Amino acid sequence: MSDKANLPALSKQVSELVLAGSLQHAEQAFSEAVEQHGDLAVVEVLATLAPQVTALHLSGFDGGKTSLATLLVPPKAWADSLAFFAATWADDMIEDDPERIAESLFAHVHGVVFSTDDQQRRHDLLAEASATDYGATIFAILFSMAPKEMLELAGEVLAKGQYITAHTASDSDIAPLAVELIKASEDGWDRALFELFPDFRHSGDLADAEYSDDPDEEPKFLQRSTKELLYRLRKQVPSTRSSVPKQGARKSLGTGIFS
Repeated sequence: MSDKANLPALSKQVSELVLAGSLQHAEQAFSEAVEQHGDLAVVEVLATLAPQVTALHLSGFDGGKTSLATLLVPPKAWADSLAFFAATWADDMIEDDPERIAESLFAHVHGVVFSTDDQQRRHDLLAEASATDYGATIFAILFSMAPKEMLELAGEVLAKGQYITAHTASDSDIAPLAVELIKASEDGWDRALFELFPDFRHSGDLADAEYSDDPDEEPKFLQRSTKELLYRLRKQVPSTRSSVPKQGARKSLGTGIFS
C-alpha cells in the first residue's frame, strides 16, 4: 500500500462493518482498496484484523471464491481466526445437528484452501492451520465425517509417504483435503488423526486398525464423535483478552468472544 497511514483507517472501517453484520460493505471496502493500492493493501489489513473479526467475516462466505478476504487472507491470520468459529455455535445446535456444523466448517476450510491453484499457498494455509491445538481439533472434526477413509489414508501414508493420492474406497470429499494436509504438514496430519483416535500414538498401529461399517457394533478402539470434538473446540476458543493479554490478568476461555 503506497500510503501506510491509510491502513489503520481501513482496518477500523472493515472491523466496524463486519461487527455490524455488513459483510458485503466490508468486501466493497476491500475491493476499493485493491483498485487504489493493489492486493497487498487487503493482505496487510487482513493481517492486522482481530482474529474474531476475520472469523465473522469469512464465515459469511463459507469459503466462497467471491470473497476477496478468502482469496487474500494471510495463512497466519486465517489460522488464528479458526478457533473463533466455534464461538457462535449454540449448545442445542451442537447437540441436535453436529454433522451440519461439521459440514459448514468443512465448506469453509475447503473453500479457503482450494480457492487458489497456488500449491505453496495451500500448503502454507494448511501448515499454519494445523499447527495449534484448536487447529488439530478442527481437522479432527472434519475427519470424523469419514473415519474409515482416514484410516485408509493412514495406511497409504505408511506405504507411500507423500506420494499418496486422494483415492479411497468411497471417494470421500474429505480425502483430497486430508491428502493436501499430509503433504503440507505430516505433523499436522498426525495431530489431527490422534485427536480423532486418542487411543493411538503411532501411525503404524492406527493404519492396522480395522474399522467396522456396522453402527451397532462395539468399536474396537476409541474414536471421538463429531459432537464431542465440537464441544472440545468450543472449550478452546480464546477470549478477546487472551489475544491482547494484560499484565497480571488471567486468561479465560469461552467468554466475551465478540464483546
